[in-house]
Amino acid sequence: MTTMITRPQRRLGRLPVATDVRTLRLAQYVDRSALPPAPPEMDISRAVYEWPMYANDRIGDCTTAAAGHMIEAWTAAATGTPVVVSERDVLVAFDHVKQVDPFTGEEGAIELDVLRYWRKTGIGEHRVGAFARVSTADRELVRIAAYLFGGLYIGLALPLTAQRQDAWDWTGSLTGPATPGSWGGHAVDVVAYDDTGLTIVTWGALKRMTWAFWDRYCDEAYCLISDDFLRNGRAPNGFDAAALRADLALVTA
Repeated sequence: MTTMITRPQRRLGRLPVATDVRTLRLAQYVDRSALPPAPPEMDISRAVYEWPMYANDRIGDCTTAAAGHMIEAWTAAATGTPVVVSERDVLVAFDHVKQVDPFTGEEGAIELDVLRYWRKTGIGEHRVGAFARVSTADRELVRIAAYLFGGLYIGLALPLTAQRQDAWDWTGSLTGPATPGSWGGHAVDVVAYDDTGLTIVTWGALKRMTWAFWDRYCDEAYCLISDDFLRNGRAPNGFDAAALRADLALVTA
């Protein structure tokens, strides 16, 4: 397991949530009664011993850095050996999707733009198939999606209070420094969950957040189908994704 984050330089870079009517919503597609139940805990980070920073201490490329971390987690879970996408490949992808944040004047990116680029072009020769939005308010569906698809690609509206927390937790307020987005938007990937919270990858390390923090500060989440997480069409959890992949590909923007 990676040690707690201690680096003083931490950049964000996720721009505000964009919507597209063509983006599939997982809750409207899946028959939950036909899906295997999510286990009480899940962790696909155990075979990864180092997470690259991917320049997110210097520039606001968290959206493509999170993609690189997902590829590493998927390949480690599927084969036992993580594939580490190069920093150059992560930055090339960022150059194709970046925009200037009109509020801060800094470069960042929209998660949907990253997902489309990742699906159509690829990041370091790794492409995803379909992707679907997951309701952040439905904890059980969040667990199911994370378990079936190997984690989640999510966006956070971070409060200033998170800057000084070793584990991100809700302080009991949503005003002042606890206001959602008062620090900025951040993209990360979920690699584990249990009854007390979730584990994400950010700034070259693992980070914990409570479910109370998730409920108040996570404002977008996506599950993705990737060959990096599949072996002969089946994920390490045994779920057969072939039929779902075909259907999702038809309706995903």
